[in-house]
Amino acid sequence: MPDNTVDKLVLAISSRALFDLSESHRIFEEDGLEAYQQYQIEHENEPLQAGGAFNLVKKLLHLNSLMQTQRVEVILLSRNSADTGLRIFNSIEHYGLSITRAAFSGGVSPYRYISAFNSHLFLSMDGADVRHALEQGVAAATILPSAPQAASDTQVKFAFDGDAVLFSDEAERIYKSQGLEAFARSEKQSANEPLSGGPFKPFLAALQQLQMEFPAGEAPIRTCLVTARSAPAHERVVKTLRNWNIRIDESLFLGGMEKGVFLKAFDADVFFDDQEAHCHSARQHVATGHVPHGVANEKPA
Repeated sequence: MPDNTVDKLVLAISSRALFDLSESHRIFEEDGLEAYQQYQIEHENEPLQAGGAFNLVKKLLHLNSLMQTQRVEVILLSRNSADTGLRIFNSIEHYGLSITRAAFSGGVSPYRYISAFNSHLFLSMDGADVRHALEQGVAAATILPSAPQAASDTQVKFAFDGDAVLFSDEAERIYKSQGLEAFARSEKQSANEPLSGGPFKPFLAALQQLQMEFPAGEAPIRTCLVTARSAPAHERVVKTLRNWNIRIDESLFLGGMEKGVFLKAFDADVFFDDQEAHCHSARQHVATGHVPHGVANEKPA
């Protein structure tokens, strides 16, 4: 697990999450590796279009200009070879993205380099790679095809689900196995017992370290908890964050309402949730990452 006391936030991202490689990926799946390689070489001087996480990466890298020091680094991880990956680096240069480190793994999964780069977050379109990253203790999500959105300002806005993302899935397991009434009763009884941390707790803590370098209310990073919980189950969440000494800028307790329109109102640059149904609602409005973690993602016996 990465050390969140380091002085730099590190995001590892796959080339397909950063750029739209749908056409070349189609060629790979339909015509094979040789045709794919030839296509990429023939088009290596044509910039790729932005992918699902492009705007997020652009805004994160802009933080370095605001802070006048390199406090954010983006690492490219790709299954391409260095030869076929030249188009990706040419596209990075075309858009003026300050990305200098990369791992081109030549057809095999690059997930083993995530921890080696001390990454706090990994974004990919490959669900298997994301699961491997989560097993290494790194926050990770599968970027889904999402509605395109223009960056409205320079502030980077992260939105998170609670159970199985920021928190463990211990409460969600009760809900899944015993129902809403048992869940509400258990959460009320455990209101003073902090929840265990989920896979995104270290990433949220690292974000807060950057936020704390700015005067109150002036940080270029803003966070929001968007959960299906409602009162009285909200109390344990509030007290858990207080116990962790972690501040969330905004909290939405929606009581089962669809999250998408609220994420649009928050103007999230990215939203992370463990449940596919919530991700489907969210991706109609904002860039969305599915976190394949917890009881909601366990296959039935």
